[in-house]
Amino acid sequence: METSDLRKAGLKATLPRLKILEVLQNNREDHLSAEDVYRRLMAEDEDIGLATIYRVLSQFEDAGLVIRHHFEDGHALFELEQGPHDHLICVKCGKIEEFFDTEIQERQRDVAQKSGFDLSKHTLVLYGECRADNCENDTSKKSS
Repeated sequence: METSDLRKAGLKATLPRLKILEVLQNNREDHLSAEDVYRRLMAEDEDIGLATIYRVLSQFEDAGLVIRHHFEDGHALFELEQGPHDHLICVKCGKIEEFFDTEIQERQRDVAQKSGFDLSKHTLVLYGECRADNCENDTSKKSS
């Protein structure tokens, strides 16, 4: 995503927008809260306030540049719009994995059509326990 993408979305390419967009692009694998974006900007000595970050993320969402998720913990997390995909979330450590499955996508469209809906967007989130050795909240893997 570039400056021209902001303009196409009807947004001016201001320094705060560009810096926030850069953080999101540099962390494509992550789902970031506004506070995460703020911390990353502070680490780069960028002086952009948290209120500005919230406002810009909302503008990005309205323009279709980012997706806002409210997973089980209730916090808003953002990711760049990357097309349809679903999520797996570890209930112990909070790890989020994205996945895309053609059959699931087709099945969701079929279910919507059979119910008389034209599917415009969807959210599928699967919760479980990851098997990662570094699952930080997995007490069964820690010695007593």
